[in-house]
Amino acid sequence: MNVLVTGATGFVGRQLVDAMLTETDHDVTVLVRDATAYEPPGDVTVVEGNVLEPGGFEASLEQIDVAYYLIHAMDARGDFAERDRRGARNFALAANAAGVERIIYLSGLGSDADKLSSHLASRREVESILATGDAEVTVLRAAVIIGDGSASFRMIRQLATRLPVMVTPQWIRTPCQPIAIDDVVAYCLAVLERPETAGETYEIGGPDRLTYREMLLKTAEIITGRRPLIIPVPILSPRLSAYWVGLVTDVPKELAYPLIGGVRNPVIVTDDRLAQLVDVEPTPFEVAVRRAVSTEVGTDERLEAVTRPGRDAE
Repeated sequence: MNVLVTGATGFVGRQLVDAMLTETDHDVTVLVRDATAYEPPGDVTVVEGNVLEPGGFEASLEQIDVAYYLIHAMDARGDFAERDRRGARNFALAANAAGVERIIYLSGLGSDADKLSSHLASRREVESILATGDAEVTVLRAAVIIGDGSASFRMIRQLATRLPVMVTPQWIRTPCQPIAIDDVVAYCLAVLERPETAGETYEIGGPDRLTYREMLLKTAEIITGRRPLIIPVPILSPRLSAYWVGLVTDVPKELAYPLIGGVRNPVIVTDDRLAQLVDVEPTPFEVAVRRAVSTEVGTDERLEAVTRPGRDAE
């Protein structure tokens, strides 16, 4: 099978390409914006292009059977939703012209019955746009991904370990079902091998349902051996929270703002059909955290990369 991975320089894309090379015998093509800055991890075909610019990326889809769409425009600029929309439209049209059979898209958890944040609403819109073509779309919806290189987890880790006392917004009590990066990759590979998952939308998560407060406390305890004091207050808006995160962590406020905007939405798995269909052993939160902090190398450079327009971002 000929498989394309877009967003191959991003957090999930890197891990997925590595897994495909070691665990499958598929022919892998990757789409990157700057081929000179990309070091292929093995025998892959590298195509340079940008889905925001028609006429430059379409070659990556030639003779492709299945394409992973792992591109999200994640920053605080007001046009990130427009860029998500434009990129998805360009990709859907190109995939249609190339005869791509399937697209697998990693989206975000959150109930459509809630008022979704602009970040999550944009991911829903991308789901719909990708489905307008002839290719069957498989959607995987995940919450916070725990792993080295995850901007969300980096924010949690640094908040948890740098402040003995935190005055936090009310979203600290929002429930979340984080998932380990290894599990995300396993689900991505599992749906590739199961044709019956084409055209379906699945929710994926780890075995633990935690509030953001519990995630901060557990992360701090794992890394430092102590728990910070967390005091929720009702007056911190998402924008003020982003500036606060920018002061305490090295996560840029341009990336922190859309991430924080999404934490007001509960992100819990309510449909576990995929977990019943495929054999993926869920990784406990504490195990995922220990793995993430034991492999953190070069994260600063990767975090900076995901803030650039058109880059993959978790």
